Amino acid sequence: MIAVIGDANLPENSEKYVLAEKLGCCLIDNGFQLISGGLGGVMEAASKGARNSSRYQSGDTIGILPGNDPCEANSYVDICIPTGFDIGRNLIVANADAVIAIGGGAGTLSEMANAWVLKRLIIGYRVEGWSGKLADQKIDARNRYPDICDDRVYGVHSEIEVLDLLKLLPQYDKRHKTVRRRP
Repeated sequence: MIAVIGDANLPENSEKYVLAEKLGCCLIDNGFQLISGGLGGVMEAASKGARNSSRYQSGDTIGILPGNDPCEANSYVDICIPTGFDIGRNLIVANADAVIAIGGGAGTLSEMANAWVLKRLIIGYRVEGWSGKLADQKIDARNRYPDICDDRVYGVHSEIEVLDLLKLLPQYDKRHKTVRRRP
């Protein structure tokens, strides 16, 4: 399951919308499922692109909604999970196997930070917004994976670069345990 996150409000002909649509299609073409916050902008574009894949099957697009109403989901989401958690649902989205950000504001930043703490593979498109600001950076100084010498938010320009980086998924196999109190 690959999470696609980013700007929630975008015109359909914008650069980020087009990038997200291509990415969604590419992910399904290559056997992944797509998870998002289920609303508009990047989330809608990625889900729409997923539906355009020749390998698309019902159930490939999952929306983790902030509210209680499944009708809030964009029309390309197959499985709507209304959480009622508001922005707290960002933690659920960030718990995907990998998180790919396209632009984004504070909500995207929180998802990327949560994904970092959860030890997920994070990919950020080099576009305006938090994905571009954090592309090719570590979010903090923690050593999440000692065997990965260049662990960071991996910066990309295209879905082809994303696919190449998703080959790293087997290395990003740790799961966050819990916050522990030091003795």
